[in-house]
Amino acid sequence: MARNREALLLLLDVGPSMHSVLPQVEKLCSMLVQKKLIYGKNDEVGIVLFGTEDTSNDLTNEVGGYEHVVVLRNIKVVDGDLVEAFKQLPRGTVAGDFIDAIVVGLDMLIKKYRETNKGKKRICLITDAVCPIKDPYEGTKEEQVSTIAVQMAAHGIKMENIIVRRSSCGNVNKRIIDENENLLNLFSEKSSSKTVYVDSPTSLLGALRTRNIAPVTIFRGDLELGQKMKIKVWVYKKTAEEKFPTLKKYSDKAPPTDKFATREVKVDYEYKSVEDPSKAVPPEQRIKGYRYGPQVVPISSAEWEAVKFKPEKSLKLLGFTDPSNILRHYYMKDVNLFIAEPGNTRAMLAVSSLARAMKEMNKVAILRCVWRQGQQSVVVGVLTPSLSEKHNIPDSFYFNVLPFIEDVREFQFPSFSNYPMSWQPNEQQQEVADNLVKMLDLAPSGKGESLQPEFTPNPVLEVF
Repeated sequence: MARNREALLLLLDVGPSMHSVLPQVEKLCSMLVQKKLIYGKNDEVGIVLFGTEDTSNDLTNEVGGYEHVVVLRNIKVVDGDLVEAFKQLPRGTVAGDFIDAIVVGLDMLIKKYRETNKGKKRICLITDAVCPIKDPYEGTKEEQVSTIAVQMAAHGIKMENIIVRRSSCGNVNKRIIDENENLLNLFSEKSSSKTVYVDSPTSLLGALRTRNIAPVTIFRGDLELGQKMKIKVWVYKKTAEEKFPTLKKYSDKAPPTDKFATREVKVDYEYKSVEDPSKAVPPEQRIKGYRYGPQVVPISSAEWEAVKFKPEKSLKLLGFTDPSNILRHYYMKDVNLFIAEPGNTRAMLAVSSLARAMKEMNKVAILRCVWRQGQQSVVVGVLTPSLSEKHNIPDSFYFNVLPFIEDVREFQFPSFSNYPMSWQPNEQQQEVADNLVKMLDLAPSGKGESLQPEFTPNPVLEVF
């Protein structure tokens, strides 16, 4: 499997306790495949169902056990048939055992890709985890989970666990839920596994990552605190705007029976001379022109290069200030993450010391950044300390770009009290306006936050 492709295996609980949320699961998986057809048409996806009345998997035939686990689709390149498979998932009749499903999925990935670590291999488990797990033939359940986690780590397989939690769960055994959560936490501790809990259809639709984006540094070098003090840091993008897929021109002129036709439309531009429209002007005889009033001033590429601003790649500290001086709406563009150079103990200690000192003194830093050599755009931003609560994760910084004075947009609106009484809202109008604001409140008192950004898909992208 190529390095830029992903193999995703979906483990779906279709047992009786999941029947009420299966329509949302079907919609989630269908949207996932549709996005992969746009963004990653070479990705491979497989489907395993557990909690079914039937049993159909290789491990049952080879060693026995692993009952009520069905391989609905082997791991293959995404296609339109996969979208159809999610339109009506079968409803199971028995309690689902997610450990059996994980073992079956792990076996499928290992057999297909063997010892190769190329590409990205991922398991996604969707269940409510309210059904008991069978005792293994040997050892304890915790030992079984540890063994599975070791195999996953050895073969470079990551896992996402999406656990559905509902307010009306009926007669659910609290002891079973606690035991299952403990087993899922063991996966997180001993392998590259992540568990998220969702409690609404909207959060379920946003819980599954549709595609993996490999982190790439935008800067590697020195963070200059002064002429004699520098810290080796790496900078990654923490967030990025989701771009719409590029739309290409296609033609239907090729015969449908031609399997090798790409049907892509190529656009070529040809420049003609004003004096002789029948003569094409070659690239070496063209020059860019820029309007200055009624005239067009020609400027060659050599002249542009001579006057172009070419700053040196650097990260320079300009000073410190109180966070109250940096208003939240000043932040621009994406958020970046500053970490110490991996493997550099002195850099890690320096970053941690600086971050903790800034946190203790309630300060943020102002930086001047040039990410690449010769990059024309210079950004000034604020560096905010981020202290880690885990012993195996070092401290770091978040970086937000700040606007220059010409980029600041201040919109000030006068108060209603400045207008005559005839323009003032009456009590009924004021009450309607207050109720509208209350309806738009995403975190009403006594309730959890609605539409959390981590679990809410972009509605515009979904419509597209």
